[in-house]
This record gives sequence, structure tokens and C-alpha cells, in this order.
Amino acid sequence: MPTLAFWKPYNVLTQFTDRQGRATLADFIDVGGVYAAGRLDYDSEGLLILSDDKRLLTRLLHGHHPRTYWAQVERIPNEAALERLRVGITLNDGPCLPVPARLLPTEPDLPPRPVPIRYRANVPTAWLELILREGRNRQVRRMTAAIGHPTLRLLRVAISTITLEGLTPGAWRLLNADEVRRLRA
Repeated sequence: MPTLAFWKPYNVLTQFTDRQGRATLADFIDVGGVYAAGRLDYDSEGLLILSDDKRLLTRLLHGHHPRTYWAQVERIPNEAALERLRVGITLNDGPCLPVPARLLPTEPDLPPRPVPIRYRANVPTAWLELILREGRNRQVRRMTAAIGHPTLRLLRVAISTITLEGLTPGAWRLLNADEVRRLRA
């Protein structure tokens, strides 16, 4: 049963077909019968786990595996803004679970995005790390906007113990038996 980690690039759909001709997983992954455990928005980047193991996919979709995101946001959030995320913010579809959130000390070393982030000389940006255990539609973007710091770039960098390490945008690798076992735990 193949299970793989894939770095979904910016402006790629988390599906294998698209009637509108946009880039999809099929443009990067030539392994048959695998499906993504969850989604990343078209304009988000980062880690997807794909598998043909339906039990594992269900566990990843409905379990509470931590998912780590890095979000580049407008302006530099203060401690009070971060604390709102840590105690659990309420969005229009209800309260969110508390989220470990921190300001990254430096900009992460990431490949440039094909479409650059808008640059505004008078508006600094910062990078946040957020660890979610739930997955709502555009949740990270809505959370950062709710604290007054809209997301400019968003990457999922880890799901449980699986990370983007060793991958580049558009690349994938097979997970080994130990990695799959940890995802099932």
C-alpha cells in the first residue's frame, strides 16, 4: 500500500482532475489509486499525505493529528494577538480549539513562490507557526485575519511527525513502514 508525502506547490488543486485546466496532483504524482488525506487550498502550499489505505485516510481525516503551519502575515503580531489564538478564537462558524502559536524568530528558508507576495514598503511582515488539531475551510487564514494580521503566504510544514524535510515544491517521497505506523497511532 503506497503512502506518500508530497509538497503541494502554490496554485495546484488538491485533486487529480480539473475541468478548467488548472494544475492538479496528476501533474506531479504518477502513483495510481492514492487519494489525499485532507486538502490544501489552491493558494496554499505544503505537505499532503496521500495513500490508497482507506483506514489510514479516514484516521488522518477524522483523527486529531497535529498539523503545523507557517503563515506569513501582515505586520508583526504582539503577544496579546498570539494569546487570542492560544486560548481559542471564535470564527463565524463557531469556536476554534486553542492553538499553540508563536512568532518565528527569523524568516524560514523557503523556495520563492512562483507568484511573489505583494511587497509594501511601509507594512512589515512576520512569520507565525500554528499547530492545529482541527481542519476547517481556510481556518488559518480566517484566524490570522480575526486577530488583525491577514495571511499572505501559507504552508503546511508537518502532519504529525511527517515533515517537508527533503522535499521541494512538486516533489514527493514514499513513507517508510515506521512513518506509516506512527500515522496510524
